Amino acid sequence: MDVAKKKKITDLKEALAKAEHYCAYQERAQQEVRDKLYEWGLWPDAVESTISELIAGGFLNEERFAKAYATGKFRQKGWGKIKIKQGLKLKRVPDVLVKKALLLIDADAYINMLSNIIAKKAKTIVEKDVYKRRYKLQQYALSRGYESDIILDVLKDSEL
Repeated sequence: MDVAKKKKITDLKEALAKAEHYCAYQERAQQEVRDKLYEWGLWPDAVESTISELIAGGFLNEERFAKAYATGKFRQKGWGKIKIKQGLKLKRVPDVLVKKALLLIDADAYINMLSNIIAKKAKTIVEKDVYKRRYKLQQYALSRGYESDIILDVLKDSEL
C-alpha cells in the first residue's frame, strides 16, 4: 500500500499559477496559502514572494476572507460570534480584521438565529425537569459559540 508521493514544485511560475487557482476557488487566509505552498515544497523566500504576488494580484485578501468566513459560518452553520472569532484566530487573522468581520453580523439576525437554534434543539430534548432542560439548552447554545448573557435573555423570553 504505497502512498503516491506528491510532486514537489520547483518552478516559481508554476507555483504562482497553482496558488492563483487555489485562491480563486475559495477565499483563503494568508496562513492557509502559506501552509499549502510549504506543502508543495517551496522555500521560505519563494513562499513569501508568491504570497506578495497573490496579494498584489487581488487573489489573496485577509479582510475579504475574514468577512466571508464570518458571514458564511453565521448564515450557513449558525455559529455564534465566539466560535467565529476562535475560527478566525486559528487561521491567524489579525484582531482588527476579526473585529471588522464580526461587525457585519446584524444584531437582530443574530438573536433571531439563536432563538431558532434553541427552539429547534428544545424539540429534541426529552428532559422533564425545567431547570435541567434549560441548562441543556444553555450548554448547547454555548457550544455553538453564543454569549451567555444573550442566551439567558433568549431563554428568559421564550416558553420552552
